[in-house]
This record gives sequence, C-alpha cells and structure tokens, in this order.
Amino acid sequence: MLTLSTEHIRMRQQAADKEEALQILADILVADGLTIPEYLNGLKAREAQTSTYLGQGIAIPHGTPESRTSILNTGVRLVHFPDGVLWDGENQAYLAVVIAAKSDEHLQILQLLTRALSENVEQALRTAETPEQILSLLNAEPDSLLLHENLMSAGADAADIDDVLYQAAVLLKKQKVVAPGFLSALKPQDAVQLQDGLWCLTAEDAVLQPAVAIVKLKEAIPFRDGSLSTLVCVAANDKLDLQRLSHLMDMLFQPKALQNSESRRELALAVGAETVPDWQSAGVVLANAHGLHARPATALANVCKEFDGEVKVSLDGGSYVSAKSLTKLLSLGAERGQTLTFIAEPDSEAEAGLPQIIQAVRSGLGEEVEAVEEAAHSPSTAGNNDAFAVEVAALQDDVRNQGVAASPGLAAGKAYLMKEASFHYPHTAEDSEAEHSKLQQAVADVKAELAQMVAQAKSKDIRQIFTAHAALLDDPDLLQQVDAGIRQQLSAAAAWHSHIETLAKEQEALNNPLLAGRAADLRDVGNKVMALLCGVKAAEEPQEPYILVMEDVVPSVVARLDQQKVAGILTAAGGASSHSAIVARALGIAAVVGAGEAVLSLPEGSTLLINGEDGAFYLNPAQSRIDEAMQQRALMQEQRKLAEAHCMEAAVTTDGHRVEVAANLGKVADAAGAVQRGAEAVGLLRTELVFMSHASAPDEAQQEKDYRVVFDAMGSRPVVVRTLDVGGDKPLPYLPLPKEDNPFLGERGLRMTLRRPQLLRQQLSALLKAADGRPLRIMFPMVGRLEEWHAAKAILDDALAETPCPNLQVGIMVEVPSVALIAEHLAKEVDFFSIGTNDLTQYVLAIDRGHPILSAEADGLHPSILQLISQTVTAAHRHGKWVGVCGELAADSKAVPILLGLGVDELSVSAGSIPLVKAQVRRLNTPECKELAAEALTCATAAEVRSLSSRNG
Repeated sequence: MLTLSTEHIRMRQQAADKEEALQILADILVADGLTIPEYLNGLKAREAQTSTYLGQGIAIPHGTPESRTSILNTGVRLVHFPDGVLWDGENQAYLAVVIAAKSDEHLQILQLLTRALSENVEQALRTAETPEQILSLLNAEPDSLLLHENLMSAGADAADIDDVLYQAAVLLKKQKVVAPGFLSALKPQDAVQLQDGLWCLTAEDAVLQPAVAIVKLKEAIPFRDGSLSTLVCVAANDKLDLQRLSHLMDMLFQPKALQNSESRRELALAVGAETVPDWQSAGVVLANAHGLHARPATALANVCKEFDGEVKVSLDGGSYVSAKSLTKLLSLGAERGQTLTFIAEPDSEAEAGLPQIIQAVRSGLGEEVEAVEEAAHSPSTAGNNDAFAVEVAALQDDVRNQGVAASPGLAAGKAYLMKEASFHYPHTAEDSEAEHSKLQQAVADVKAELAQMVAQAKSKDIRQIFTAHAALLDDPDLLQQVDAGIRQQLSAAAAWHSHIETLAKEQEALNNPLLAGRAADLRDVGNKVMALLCGVKAAEEPQEPYILVMEDVVPSVVARLDQQKVAGILTAAGGASSHSAIVARALGIAAVVGAGEAVLSLPEGSTLLINGEDGAFYLNPAQSRIDEAMQQRALMQEQRKLAEAHCMEAAVTTDGHRVEVAANLGKVADAAGAVQRGAEAVGLLRTELVFMSHASAPDEAQQEKDYRVVFDAMGSRPVVVRTLDVGGDKPLPYLPLPKEDNPFLGERGLRMTLRRPQLLRQQLSALLKAADGRPLRIMFPMVGRLEEWHAAKAILDDALAETPCPNLQVGIMVEVPSVALIAEHLAKEVDFFSIGTNDLTQYVLAIDRGHPILSAEADGLHPSILQLISQTVTAAHRHGKWVGVCGELAADSKAVPILLGLGVDELSVSAGSIPLVKAQVRRLNTPECKELAAEALTCATAAEVRSLSSRNG
C-alpha cells in the first residue's frame, strides 16, 4: 500500500516549465531505485493524454499503463516547487506527487489527497518550509459532523432497544461513516435522556467520520425507567465538530423537539440536516476497471459542465456531491460495479442532459470498458479449465453418505426436490403509479400470509421468526427506497429485488455472524413478495410421505410443510444453527443439512433414508436397511421411555464402576429441568450464553444473581462453570472484538479475558459469591500454554483473597491440541481436565466445524482425537485428577464405551440425552470397554473406529 511520509518529500525544487519539472521528477525516481530513466516517456505520454493537475496547487503525474515495464519498485515521491510550475496552461502546481505504480495503487493516493483538495491549502503549500508542514497539510482533516436525510428514519418498528440500535447502525454503515464493530460499541446503559421519549447515545469505536443518525419509532418502547420513541445516535471521533453538535443538542432540548416530524424529510429539516433534492434522477453502474480515477473523473466533470444547471451524484445511495467538481468526484472513491445516481436541477439543461451523462458513464468516459453485467457472466480462465472445477461426486445407491445433523429423528421416503423459484420480469415500466399499486398489494398479501402463519404456529420459535419477517415489511424506509426506484421507471419487481439484495449484502457484511446470517431471512421475505409480483406459484408438495430436498430450506418453506406428509429434510448447504434447523426441530421434523451439491441432482423417484441424529443419509437404500431403520426408530423410542423411567438411578456399569453423568447448560433456568432428567452435576455451564441473554454487559451483582439460580437448583451437586468463552463463532454484541482473518485462531476464550483482566476478575468474584460454600468447579477455556493457566490462576487467587471458597476445584478445558500434549505438566497443577471434543476435533483435523461441506468429515472418533484423550486421562490419573468430556462425543452411543475404556470419569451431555447415556453405561462392562478402547487406538480412520464399536455394541 502506498503511503505519504516525510522521507519521501523533496523540498524547494526549481523548474522553468512542466517539461523540466517532469525531468526532475523522473531523475528523483531513478535515484531512489523506483524506475529506470525511460519512465520519463510514460510521464510525458500521460500528460499528453490529459493534464494530471488536481487543484489547490497539486498535480499527480504518473505514467501510462504501457510505461509500467519501466517501474522497478512501487513508490511515491512528493516534490515541492515553491515558485510554481504552470501545469495545465492555467494553474500553477506547487506540489507534484509523482507516482510509480505497477497497478492501480495511485487510487490510494487520490483518496488520501481528497481531504486536502476540499480545503484552501494552495497558499500554504507554496510557502511551506518543512516536509512535516507539507504532510500535515495533506493529512489535515477538518472537524465535521454529517447531518443528512439519508441518516434519518421515521415510523420504524422495534421490539426493544437492540432493534433500535441495529437500525441506527445500519443507517450509519450504509453511508460508510462507520465500520464493522460500531454496533457492538453502542451500550444502552450509556444513553442520555434529552426529554420524554427522546434519548441520545454516543459511541466512538469504528467511526470513520463523525455523523448523527436519528431513528423515530412508530410506537414507543419501554426503556430504562421510562420509554423511548426517538434515538439520536452520535458516531464520534477526534474530528467531531463540537460546535455543530452543541447546536444540534440545543435544538433537541427544545420542548417537543421532533414530535411533529413524521418523515425522513421532516426530521432532516427539523435538525438542519442536508436533504436529498427532489430532482429528476438516473442511475448507472460504473464499468471502469480501475474505478473513477483522475482521467475518467475529469471526463465526467467536463461532460456535466456542458449543461447549465446543477448536477449532483451519489455513490450507492450515499450523500450527493457536485458532479462538476473533480475533487468531489474523486472523494467518492467509486469502484467498478458500484452505482452512480445522478440528479439534475429541475427545468435546466442539465435535466434534459441526464441521458447523455448516463451514456457517457456507460461508455467508459474515454476508457475501454466491459459492461459489468457482461463481465459477471463471461467465462473466466479458471472456468474454462476443468481442473479448476469442484468435482461433485455422484451418490451411490445404498451407501452411507454424511451431512450435518440438524434435527433428530430417522425418516425414509421419496425425494422431493424443491427448486428455487425463478423470477422473470421487465426491468423498466412506464406507469409508476400502477407499479406502486402492485407493490403495495403484494406486500399487503404477504403480511396477511405471515400473520396467518404466526397465528397457526405451534412453537414460540416459529412465531418469533415470522413476527420478525412481518416487521421487515413494516419498515417505512424499505418501502420508501423501493418507491424511489419505481419513480426512476424501474418495475416494481426490479426495484424490490434490487433493494432487497442490497440490504441482504449489507447484512452479510456485518462483523457479527449471528446478524450476518439473517440475510437469508431478508431474501426469504423478499422472494415471497417477488412471487406475487411475478405470478409465480409455490410448488405443490406430493401427497405421499417424502423427504424434502433443497439447496437450503428457508423458514417460510419449512413452516408451510404438512407434518403428516413430510418425513424429513435434506439440504445441500446450511448449518445446524440456521433458522431453518430451529424451525425443523420445533416441528419435530428429522433434518440433515450440509449434504453437498450432489443431492440437488438426484434422479426423479429416488428414495432417501436420513438420520438426523448423526447426519447420515442413504440414496435408494435396500428395503432391508429401511426396515432396520424403522425398527431402530421404534426401539429407540421404547429405549427412551425406559431410560426416562430410570433416569434418577446412578450410571454404574455391570462390574460396579460408577461414571458421573452431568448436564451441559446454556440457560440458568434449565438447571432445574436437568436435575429432573437425572443430572448428577452440571458438567458445563456456558457462561457466554448467560452473557448473551442480556442486552448489555451484566455487572457483578447481576452475574451473581444468574449463577445462584443454577446453584440453588443443583443443591449439593457440583457445578462446573466455564469462564466467558466468546470470539470465533460466538460473538458478544456489546463486547467489540477486532475483526480477524481467522477468529478461531485469534482472540478467543481465555485469550480474550486475559487481555481484559477486570472482566475475568468480575466474573470469578460473582461465581465465588454465588457458590456460597456449595461445590464450585471453575474451568478456563481455550488454554494453549502453561503461561495462560498461570495468568488465569493468579487472577482467581486475587479474587479468592477477598471471597474465599472452601469447596472449589479449578481446571482447564482441553480444546487446543498443545494442552493434551503437555497434560503431564498441567496435571501437576490443575484439579481436573474437561475435554471439549467439538473444538479439539476442529483444531486437530483443521476442519471448521461449521463448514457447510467439510464439517461432515470432522469426526471426534478419529484415532488422533482418541490418542489425545488417552494421553490426557493417563496424565491426570497419574496425579490423582479426574477427566470429563463435555463435547457432542459424550452423547454419541458409538463413543461412550470407548470413552469409558479410556478412563474418562465424567460425561457431560445435553439434558435430553442424560437418561439414554446413563442407561447405556448401565449395560456396559469396564474390562470389555478397555479392550475396545485399546483396539480403537490402533485404528487408522474414524470409520474403522465406528465399525469396531458397532461390532462390539
């Protein structure tokens, strides 16, 4: 990346004319090892094409693409000409920023210079005495505060403060004034009440430009000790214009401020914000390969100057700037594929000239371009080479295939492949009023359908999902943006699809996997409206029981299913935590997801057998396999009834060896239910889920109150608590974490809390107080090194000095392979190990357990995992310490006898699995389990281990 620094600045150079100045610049580049002398020809050729003078006494000479062969190293030099050089026959250049770039790096310099170009720096550049002064002028950024109509929202729907904060953050992010992470910085407890219902909240993290967003609700929501009807959200940094902010606050403190503002325009006018002119508009996608850099920007400004009257342009719905100003055009930073929207002053030449301006941009502004739409569909070099294509292996009949278990159950039936609807519609329409009416009717019909779905829903999860879908259609800003497209002569379908896709992509770009994953919901709702606009009817499901097969089942499809007909669901993509999986589980429909693209090419009439317990599925299974599966289902149902009847009995093997069976908990309220299912302890309390149940960070008192619920329910039973484990796939909305290329290998678990020691100490103090003498077992997650254990233990010892805990054990989770390998050292110091087989498997096999394709290959019974478990248990027992397993493997019927044989002392599983695990343990014999485990350690693959366990089961 090119940067500007003082060592690259040459002060007080003299040149009689531009030709001599170019020679001086070329000599400097050669002397600094950036180019060979022939680069001078490229500098001259570029000036012959178009002047590189930008404004404010600054020129940016650079070579043509053909001269790049003369570049040795990419770089930039700033050359000061205090007497000036006549650069374009009219303007004097006092600073030449000469660039030697092998690609389009000069665009970065243009972006750096746009702030200086917007200020009057010409005289200061001419009289500058030092490189530091030059650099200060170029990097100068005036105090500012963006107030714009596009940052306002009126009549918004919100269920709680989280909804309001999300809407405010989206407004700011869409205008590119905040970066990912801003939403996490908004803390409701910091909000300040300006007057009844009107609140102000400021955040400073991830702010690119100071700005204010205002969200006014259709109906007030309860907030703190009162209500909130309007939120003023201030994105602040050290360049905040305090004077303008103070003026805004003075207006907002006026009685009944904003009460009568019922639209975005009225809100903007009330606070003195810039408004969007109600002028004729037209949009075009920028096709230039290197974006709107100096040459095409100059051409565009010149085209617009041909017409009397004002012409403004915005980038992807952002603020409008003058299209006749080169510096303003460059400040947009427009890239290929982005949309430029032009507006022109009414009743002017410019209004009549809009089509010519659009055509000029479409034609490339003097550069050869390939239309973006054509480029998107043209075959790439890789696409023409079969070696680059992902091989989709055809499924074989009656052979086990693996997907991701999403909803438990065994199911068999004919495959019914439901293909995604294809929408065909005209892109433009002459009658805007008719298109507006079509849209209103379609939206109303979908809202009515969703209301019926909510009313008929048998599950709270389903009601919540479809209530949220309906709320999307009540968003006035959404409808206003689509209406704006219709007014630009787009058809209702084209305007709707374009805006929904834009919103979905913005959602996917959020630095929060949970929120980003909801882009599917936006598209789901959008497609329902599209179906009505385009007259596409939903496919009719078969009359006989079937297995639904899709790319990825969206919630509305699942909710429409007739449970008497659909036996199960099989998808090519998706994960076990998607909304579709939640709905399937709520309806009790067996589901396997992430099965791969091959399932989308099943022959018509194929039969499928799926197992939602372990993610296995079979194409055209033998009738004997189906019969066996159905018998297994009936047997499993009978076994569950029997196991639940004896769930309070201890898990003791036939030879008298007792194994503790504990519960994994995510909600404190679930502890009492786990005891009723036979839990002998809590083997894993996921405190990150306790944190997530609060809209803002719980303080020590609130945490203590939450943890006491668990201790009270468990009585004298031990409670193993994992300290806060966020990062990776578990973001915490109000705890901003830096964006990482690989968060699973980054600031996660104990690594995160050790860098926030006060947060860890507060949690430990709350746990010690909540235990109140009852058996507490604290374990630290994501430990990879002995030093991390020592650092965490020191913080705990400090907390214990204030709050002693007589019945305490302290251990660590074995998730990172390094810990298992040094278990002998750690076993001398810890009280216990708890093996998290989900993450351990992920890290040992280098497979993201949420990967839609590879996750099926991450099997915890792989011999490498078993070797690490064995090594951990051996080291622990040698020093008299116990070992638990709290991952999914602990409830896997094929794994339980092997884990017992390896010497695992505790199995911690979901509350629903406790009766079955205890029942299985009571059928096992310890010596036989040890023989099985010893043989499993000699296997080469997970499949061999599973086969071995089945033969001995």
